[in-house]
Amino acid sequence: MVLTKEYRICMPMTVEEYRIGQLYMIARHSFEQSSNGEGVEVVANEQINDETNGVGQFTEKRIHLSSHLPYWIQSLIPKIFYVTEKAWNFYPFTITEYTCSFIPKFSISIQTRYEDNNGSTYNCLGLTSDELEVREVDFLDIAFDEIKPHHYKESEDPKLFKSEKSGRGPLVEGWRDELKPIMCCYKVVHAKFEVWGLQTKVEDYVQAAIREILLLGHRQAFTWMDEWFNMTIEDVRSYEKEMQTKTNMKVKTALDDAESNQEGQDSKKSSQPPTPKTPKSPLGTPSSESKSWFSWS
Repeated sequence: MVLTKEYRICMPMTVEEYRIGQLYMIARHSFEQSSNGEGVEVVANEQINDETNGVGQFTEKRIHLSSHLPYWIQSLIPKIFYVTEKAWNFYPFTITEYTCSFIPKFSISIQTRYEDNNGSTYNCLGLTSDELEVREVDFLDIAFDEIKPHHYKESEDPKLFKSEKSGRGPLVEGWRDELKPIMCCYKVVHAKFEVWGLQTKVEDYVQAAIREILLLGHRQAFTWMDEWFNMTIEDVRSYEKEMQTKTNMKVKTALDDAESNQEGQDSKKSSQPPTPKTPKSPLGTPSSESKSWFSWS
């Protein structure tokens, strides 16, 4: 059975404000976290027209993340690889899919809808009765849910942040029931990994990673508010394009260097006796600096 969860993330802003903040946050975060050949490379970003959903934006990204995975997954995959993210954005409704070419039985599907409420809609995304029976609803609190210590920054703590431009914040206990304006991101996530013996472990890991990413990303979208609050959609699209170009150059340069280094090492190894490698623990955990790269769009 595919593991299905519905995450509900409230934000102290309107749906229209969130649209700007989300685009700014993703573009900036992708650039800042891209290094050493790992990060988000944008392959396509273009306008589309769908018969059902109307005019929207399609993006395709390659997410390079080998060393950002736990050791027990690294042992199953090539050293340099990427996950493909395809997203169809018909705001306030989006569809996002993740696939990996060398693991055809692995996929993640995310459907998202944004509404101006505090997460009170029972079936925002129109799930079937069968889907509702197995759905797990998880309310994320950007202010009071804990994040991993190595992700914490005082400047990105919603309990401490106060926006100079909007006057919003700091967030206090009960803010989701009392604060106005307020909106909610409803995200239904289907994680599938149909490999016997690893399915439950991988699907649980993916859901936990997505939850952490959603929590971190939405904390940033709020605490970076003064950077994007007065932007128009044209402003943020221009910023997004600029950052995507810089990010692609950053990732490409590092990947080219990594490939050159690998070729040099392979050439050197071919003339020397092989050295036994210390096996990695299949139950190892990522280092304190590890970050995941799945988007929260």
